Formats: sequence, structure tokens, C-alpha cells
Amino acid sequence: MPMERIWSYAPGSGHVEGEDLSGCTVVASDGTIGHVDRQADHFGMRHLVVDTGVWVFGRSVLVPVGVVTGIDKGAGKVTVSCTRAEVKAAPRFRTDSETMDQGYLAAVGDYYHGLPGETSTT
Repeated sequence: MPMERIWSYAPGSGHVEGEDLSGCTVVASDGTIGHVDRQADHFGMRHLVVDTGVWVFGRSVLVPVGVVTGIDKGAGKVTVSCTRAEVKAAPRFRTDSETMDQGYLAAVGDYYHGLPGETSTT
């Protein structure tokens, strides 16, 4: 997958431009991660900030939209291609200002781009 695709919704994901995904449950290949707190698009790097609740000690994680494989707004569900462990191992999200930090976003993109299931996708 070209690096810029990690920041774009995949064709067939069910993404509708302008649709608010806040509150939707985010589900990995092996279970629930949390819910979408908000979505952002800084520097052309579209991503979701996901509140993990108590699963990861009450912290949030940043997920590039390129790993979204399905959106069912009616069911309130967003499916991602990675596992819970892969999301948990991503570069740690500490403060809201990081969503505006191009270096941090690039590190997150590099991480998700390097996941086994992502590099072979075209």
C-alpha cells in the first residue's frame, strides 16, 4: 500500500464524505477497541481518535482511516483491519496537540503502514 493510502478511506469501506462517526464502536479483527471520540484531517492525514475506555487504562489511540475496512453507520460500527494488540502497540497518543504534530502523525502512519496486513494491500 502506498504510504498516502494509510490516510485515506479504502474504496468499499462504506465511508460517506462528511459523515460523523463519533460514538461509533471500533472493532478490530479480534474484538472491540473502543468508540470514535472524534475524527480529524490535519496535513491530509485523516484519522480517528478512539477512546479505549478501560481496555488500555482509559487512554485514547489514534487510528489512520486507511485501516478502516468497513463502516456501518446504522449499526454504529467501524471495523479496522488490525488486531487489538497492534492498536495497543501503536505510538502512544498522549495529548490532543499531537493530532496537530506532523512528526507524530508520520510516526503513526509509518507504524500502521508497516503492519503485515497493510503492506501487501494494493
